[in-house]
Amino acid sequence: MESLPGKVDGNTLFIPSNMHRRPTGTCHSPQLPHSTVDTAHVRRYHTDMSHDTKSEASDPSGRFVLRIDPGLHGALRTAARAASMSLNEYCARKLASPGARPDPEASALIERAARLLGESLVGVVAFGSRVRREGGATSDFDVLLITEQRFPITRELYARWDGEPVLHWRGHEVEPHFVHLPPEGAVPSGTWAEVATDGLVLHERGWSVSERLADIRRMISAGLISRRLLHGQPYWVRPG
Repeated sequence: MESLPGKVDGNTLFIPSNMHRRPTGTCHSPQLPHSTVDTAHVRRYHTDMSHDTKSEASDPSGRFVLRIDPGLHGALRTAARAASMSLNEYCARKLASPGARPDPEASALIERAARLLGESLVGVVAFGSRVRREGGATSDFDVLLITEQRFPITRELYARWDGEPVLHWRGHEVEPHFVHLPPEGAVPSGTWAEVATDGLVLHERGWSVSERLADIRRMISAGLISRRLLHGQPYWVRPG
């Protein structure tokens, strides 16, 4: 067996239907017979992919080439490694999972986050008044972009976001908030309490974000932090 490179013609993933392979615990390129790894076959797979959406007469081959942004490639590879799967198996399962049908605006948001953060991207979560359906006509759509602790959050990061075209979701401009996951066991800030209460997880690596939000909800239930309102705006306080 010989690995097909993870990048073909720029940044391309080759996704065959060999999901029967046992997960290795590391992120490898898909494994294919040696006879298929040559440029003539790669060109044929590109052709098969273009025909696949134009003709309903041919049977699906179970193989196609997918071009994606390098940052998203890195984020997927890291997520696959965290799940102890090959990149091919992770992508195939992700595509086959319930709810995999993409929302174009949410997908654009995740793709930009992956492009900026690469393999340091941990999760993307929408939150705030728009998610609660309480926002006014001029309210932004607040989104947490969660990075690994080692990734510095700087003004330059926000400048890079602002340097690209404005993103909208459900008719409202996306307002990014770059953050790290709060330490395990620490009483959360008010922002994280809001996210745990109303947030919509759009993307995450493994279950790290969902598990942390569940921990915060348990803290809220235990009375370690409580929600109040002032002039209709929520804020959070710690007893005592």
